[in-house]
Amino acid sequence: MALDGAFLSCLREELTAGLPDARVDKIHQPSREELVIALRSRNGNKKLYLSARANSPRVHFTDIPLENPASPPMFCMLLRKRITGGRLAAIRQPGLERALYFDLDCVDELGDIVRLTLAVEIMGRHSNIILIENGRVVDAIKRVDMEMSSVRPVLPGLPYSPPPAAAGRLDLSAVEPADFLAAMEQGPDYPLSKALLNTAHGLSPLICREVSHLAARGRDPLVSDWTKEERERLLFYLDRVKAAVETGENRKPYLLLRADGSPLDFSFMAVTQYGLEALGREMDSFSSLLDAFYAQRDAGERMKQRAHDILRILTNLSDRTARKLDRQREELTRSGDRETLRIYGDLINANLYAIPRGAASAELIDYFDPACGLKTVPLDPALTAAQNAQKYYKDYRKAQKAEQILQQQIAQGEEELQYFDTVFDALSRASTWRELGELREELAAGGYLRLQRGRQKPPAPLGPLRFLSDDGFSILVGRNNVQNDRLTLRTARGGDVWFHTKNIPGSHVLVVTEGQTPPPRTLEQAAVLAALHSKAAGSAQVPVDYTEARHVRKPAGAKPGMVIYDSNHTAYVRPDAALAARLRQE
Repeated sequence: MALDGAFLSCLREELTAGLPDARVDKIHQPSREELVIALRSRNGNKKLYLSARANSPRVHFTDIPLENPASPPMFCMLLRKRITGGRLAAIRQPGLERALYFDLDCVDELGDIVRLTLAVEIMGRHSNIILIENGRVVDAIKRVDMEMSSVRPVLPGLPYSPPPAAAGRLDLSAVEPADFLAAMEQGPDYPLSKALLNTAHGLSPLICREVSHLAARGRDPLVSDWTKEERERLLFYLDRVKAAVETGENRKPYLLLRADGSPLDFSFMAVTQYGLEALGREMDSFSSLLDAFYAQRDAGERMKQRAHDILRILTNLSDRTARKLDRQREELTRSGDRETLRIYGDLINANLYAIPRGAASAELIDYFDPACGLKTVPLDPALTAAQNAQKYYKDYRKAQKAEQILQQQIAQGEEELQYFDTVFDALSRASTWRELGELREELAAGGYLRLQRGRQKPPAPLGPLRFLSDDGFSILVGRNNVQNDRLTLRTARGGDVWFHTKNIPGSHVLVVTEGQTPPPRTLEQAAVLAALHSKAAGSAQVPVDYTEARHVRKPAGAKPGMVIYDSNHTAYVRPDAALAARLRQE
């Protein structure tokens, strides 16, 4: 991605202009590597988003609401204590380094004004957010000990050292384009785009490719092979990049989209190298550009981090249950041969007189064979013939009882696997801390997870998702198994219509009829919502069963969300996220 030093320089100017005399109002930490700082200024209230994630490090204003954990992490509490109420004095960027320094004048515990600096380093997997005082690290959102990096540890109390500068590279904002070209010509004989990237400090591969594309008009010649006209055009376009960074000339927040509308890349100037393969769109600001580019990716990554513990537990439980089922099925197969044990016992009893003591086997007439042939029966030499017969009978009864127990255990194991699938499905759709919290409560109630209970009163249970059909009927969708039970067994009335995907994990869906007969369009829309809120949401045709709620019941001792039903019909529908968004009631 193109969040390079040059883009960050443009972004710094936007942040500085948007935060005159700003003061820190509130601080939140939505996830382990994200911060949101609310600031008050003459231009109104702004939310500053800071990320140290490896795949999306950045800093910008945001309008996207982010849910916060019930209890703030330690770094968040430290920032609240040290910089809340602080005045933003300056936002610094050394050259085109990928780092911004927010200088804050704060009041310490003694009432004195102290200068604290919040460093936001945007360096891929080495990205970090560090609080600095008097040149020393107070703390960081990601601590780096000596084992992780002996060159640049980041720990409380250690002196702060800025990220090392790239050796041998030139900052285009500090040199003229002619000097830049001279350095390229003295370097290795690379293709033009690679030579630019190898020489430039603060320019991304996207910008280097764009300059090469414009200067060489589509080709990418070696440095030794460019023409005089290409050299002159290269000077011209390097000067345009320099002007865009320094004076804002031809600067624009530019978002590149693929043919399907998904974000491809972004820049601080127009990009033409993709031709018709990408659509360019100029955004209102650099902050709105970054919000649009990262919104979908961040939502998925954020939930993945939050749900990591549940996902790990579910995966372990599912794997363990599957392995246990395999062993039980093998044992059940072996117990199916128990009739041979009974036959051996009967044959020994019928031939007691013919079996000598201490024999390891005996050739006995098989009376169960119409031809009455001989059968070799293994014996224990330490036992008498009668004792051998009793041993076979005992093994037979044991195998018979094992079959009954194994059948019950296998049925229970298969039910557990189905239940884990439903929790996996609910987890895949969870989008808030409260939804994850309810899933943890559900697993804890089933004995699969141990929760640490705090002193705070638990929040009220979440209600179902609410939709309104085009015919005016309320449609309720459960978020998890416990809520599915509550919706189906408590909320539903006998005449309401109940929906669920056929033999596929998913949510319970209820059309509230209030004594009326819902038209076919409402039934179809409810079936589409049931398909969308299921494991088959990505399929083209999904079977959905529906019946009146009076025909749905829960077997005694069944897992949460497990019900049986009859008198049902089946509809085949295509999941439609656009329809769900249109019918959704907030």
